[in-house]
Amino acid sequence: MRKAIIFDLDGTILDTETPEFVSWQEVYSAHGVPLDQAVWAQAIGTTDSGFDPYRHLETLIGNPIDRPSIRAARHAHFDRLMAAAEPRAGVVAWLDEARDLGVRIGLASSSGIVWVSRFLDALGLRDRFEVLATRNRVEHSKPAPDLYELAVAELGVQPGEAVAVEDSPNGVLAAKSAGLYCVAVPNPMTAGLALDGADVRLTSLADHPLRDFLNA
Repeated sequence: MRKAIIFDLDGTILDTETPEFVSWQEVYSAHGVPLDQAVWAQAIGTTDSGFDPYRHLETLIGNPIDRPSIRAARHAHFDRLMAAAEPRAGVVAWLDEARDLGVRIGLASSSGIVWVSRFLDALGLRDRFEVLATRNRVEHSKPAPDLYELAVAELGVQPGEAVAVEDSPNGVLAAKSAGLYCVAVPNPMTAGLALDGADVRLTSLADHPLRDFLNA
């Protein structure tokens, strides 16, 4: 039986990815150009893709932009979109089941600790996690295995004793490169992306109990 479960945050526990894209779409639209979802997708699940939405917008319109004012307006729009956000279906049930079964719980996120703490605190889930492996604690973000290697080390388990829950190709590659069993549960932004590297793909965590994957 596997001894630990490690969740991704963005798009997996909570869908921050759709509001992030929508808020950027509005910025691009205000400048008269579209934001291609396929272009945006390369940055989902990582901070190391090299994609800079400000620079990309400037390239498309051929002019510099007022980055500080755009940043402030976009952040405000994102915050409005996230104001009533709830954990994705099945997440809390899996956390409850892990606790009841004595399965250790960690998080591996390409976001920094301030971002991670903001949303875990808002959802009332911070105390569910024994370990927070965040971008500021490793050399490389996903798809490198660093975050998962840190998480399993701090949870005191071997990679093969842990289940990773991910939503993106970058996250799946990170988990599998670190040697974990990986459950992919895409969100609206990642449903059309290739997640075939995962051991199993679910529409929702609510479709199966966690125990189905602890001995898989």
